[in-house]
Amino acid sequence: MVEGATVIAAHAALHELALFAAVGFLVGGLDELVVDLIWLVRTSWRRVAIYSRHPRASADLLARADQPGRIAVFVPAWDESAVIAAMIDTALTQFGPGDYRLYVGCYPNDPETIALVHGAAARDPRVRPVVCSHAGPTNKADCLNHLWTALLRDEELERVPAKAILLHDAEDVVHRAEIAVLDRLIERFDFVQFPVLPLAQRGGIEARLVSGHYCDEFAEAHGKLIVVREAVGAAIPSAGVGCGIARDTLARIADAADGLPFDPGSVTEDYELGLRIGAAGGRGAFVRLPSRREGGRVHGLVAVREHFPASFAAAVRQKSRWIAGIALCGWDRLGWSAGFAENWMRLRDRRALLAALILVAAYGALLLWATLTVLAWIGIGPLPDPGLPGWLAWTTVTLAFWRVVMRTGFVAQAYGARWALGVLPRMIVGNFIAMMAARRALCSYARELRGEAMRWEKTAHVFPEALPAE
Repeated sequence: MVEGATVIAAHAALHELALFAAVGFLVGGLDELVVDLIWLVRTSWRRVAIYSRHPRASADLLARADQPGRIAVFVPAWDESAVIAAMIDTALTQFGPGDYRLYVGCYPNDPETIALVHGAAARDPRVRPVVCSHAGPTNKADCLNHLWTALLRDEELERVPAKAILLHDAEDVVHRAEIAVLDRLIERFDFVQFPVLPLAQRGGIEARLVSGHYCDEFAEAHGKLIVVREAVGAAIPSAGVGCGIARDTLARIADAADGLPFDPGSVTEDYELGLRIGAAGGRGAFVRLPSRREGGRVHGLVAVREHFPASFAAAVRQKSRWIAGIALCGWDRLGWSAGFAENWMRLRDRRALLAALILVAAYGALLLWATLTVLAWIGIGPLPDPGLPGWLAWTTVTLAFWRVVMRTGFVAQAYGARWALGVLPRMIVGNFIAMMAARRALCSYARELRGEAMRWEKTAHVFPEALPAE
C-alpha cells in the first residue's frame, strides 16, 4: 500500500515538474527566438544595404584618430605572480610603440606580484606600478579606484591628460590593434567594448568541457546578444576586459560618486559601469572589427583572448559571483529603466536564478521519469507519462533544437566547425554549472544582506604559452 502511494505521488510529481520546466522552456525559448530574429534581420540588412555597396571596415584600414591621445590601460592584479609578467611583456609587444601607459594595481601583502611589476617598469617606463593603500584582497573596483587616483596624480604632474581608459585583467592576451582602434572610436563614443574570445584549455575531459563551455557562451553572447542589445537601443554592459571609456566620461561618473568612478560595493562593477554610462546618456559601441583585409576577404577579429576556469568548482565560484552581482545585487543597485528595450535586456540579465530553477525541474523530471520507467519494467507501477499537451512538448523540443543550432553556428564561426561538434555536451555541463552557481549566489547574497562584504574571490589564472592566432 505504501509503495503504491509512493509511486502515485512520484507520477504526480513527474507531471508537475515536467509542466513547470516545459512552460519555462517555452517562455525562455520564445524570448531567445525574438533575439535571434532581430539578429538575423539586422545582419541581413547590413549585408544587403551596407556591405554590398561599401567594403567592410577593418583595423588595418581604419583612419588614424583626429586628435591622438594617451590611453591609460588599467590592470588590477591581486596575487597574479603566475601571469602578470607574461601579460605585461605581451601587451608591450602587441601594442608596440605609442602613447599609452600600463597602470598595474598591486597590494602591499603581495610582494611577488609587486616585484614582477617593478621589474617590468624598470625595463619600460610605460609600465606604472601602483600599490594600493591597504592589504588585499579587497575587490576589483577598489583596486581600479587606486589606479584612477594614480592617473589623476600623473596628469597633474606631467600635464598630459589621458584620452581614454582601457580595462584589462592580468591574464588577458591583448590585441595589437586595440590602442589604435580605441584612439579613433573614442572620439565618437563614450564607451567601446571589444569582443572577448575565451581560450580552450588542454588537459582532461573536465578542463576541455568546462573551459570549452565559456568559449561557446561568449561566441554566442559577443556574436549575437550584445549586437542585439546595441540594435534595440539598450545600454551595452562592460565585460570588464577589452573595454575603453572616455576619460571625461569616467571623470563625470567619479564626480557623481565622491571622486571614485568604480563602486567598491559591487562585485560586478564592470557590468554596472556600462549600464550607468548608458543611463547617463553616454553613447556605447560594441566593436566587432576584422583585423585586416587581404584580397577582398577579412581575417581575424580585434578581440581579447584569455583562459577562463577549467575546473567545475572554479567555474561555479566565478559564475556565482556574476549571478550575485548582476541578478541579485544589480537589481537592488540599478533597479529598472524607463525604456522597454532596456528593461527587457535587464530582465534577461537577471533571469539566471529562474533559469536555474527551471533546469533543476527539467533534470529532476528526467531523473524521475527514468526511475519510474525502471520500476515499471520490474512490475512496480505503470510506465510514466509526463502528461504534457502535445503542442507544448513539440514546441519546446523544436525551440531547444533551434537553440542548439544557433549556438553551433556562432561557435563554428568563432572556433571552427570541428570545435562546434561538441556544443551539446558542453551545454549540458554549462547547465549543471549554472544550477550550482545559482545556489551559491543565493548563499552569498544572503550573507551580504546580513552585512558581510563580498570579497575578491579570484580565480587562479594561467597565461597561454604561445600567442593565439588572430
